[in-house]
Amino acid sequence: MKLTRRTLLASTMALGLGTTLSAAFPLVALAETVDVAKLMEPSPLGEKSLGKEDAPVTIVEYASMTCGHCANFHKTTLPEIKKQYIDTGKVRMIFREFPLDPVSAAGFMLARCAPEEKYFDVMDALFADQRAWAFTNDPYNSMLNFSKQLGFTQESFEACLTNQSLLDGVNAVRDKGGNEFKVDSTPTFFINGEKVSGALSFEEMSKIIDKNL
Repeated sequence: MKLTRRTLLASTMALGLGTTLSAAFPLVALAETVDVAKLMEPSPLGEKSLGKEDAPVTIVEYASMTCGHCANFHKTTLPEIKKQYIDTGKVRMIFREFPLDPVSAAGFMLARCAPEEKYFDVMDALFADQRAWAFTNDPYNSMLNFSKQLGFTQESFEACLTNQSLLDGVNAVRDKGGNEFKVDSTPTFFINGEKVSGALSFEEMSKIIDKNL
């Protein structure tokens, strides 16, 4: 499916479903681990990560761009995790796409279409002002206008969102997360293979990180 004006407008009702799904799962530390070797297989789009590859703790996050809990984690918890663990070489964090709806998929596509060194800048901007582009009556034009603040033109915006191979890659990451690792809500984290769901606070995540150090 190509993301066009029509499909983005049609996705407005799906946004409510997506956010309800993500909100329905409170923080639960699950006594569940996954095959770490399979988890660490690179995504078909290439991994987007922060931190040293040989860090003793690896966190894999599956998130949706239209998930309020994900936005809260990225605005409040991740900066402190970055400061105390990622920048000090203790943690590598891998970010993977798990779109709950077409608008979320479009957000991920924009981040992938940005210059490689700007990927996390775009992600941060999208999460920081999530309601400005994700929850409107006209998601297509809201996202178009927001993308212009990130350096896109209408032409580059439309070229990005009609890139079928990119959309297929985003969906493949989501499908593998759901089918192989049983991701069913966002955000979901795998901390050295241990599955934890919910928007963890810094204190909650640091306890799990510290026991793996």
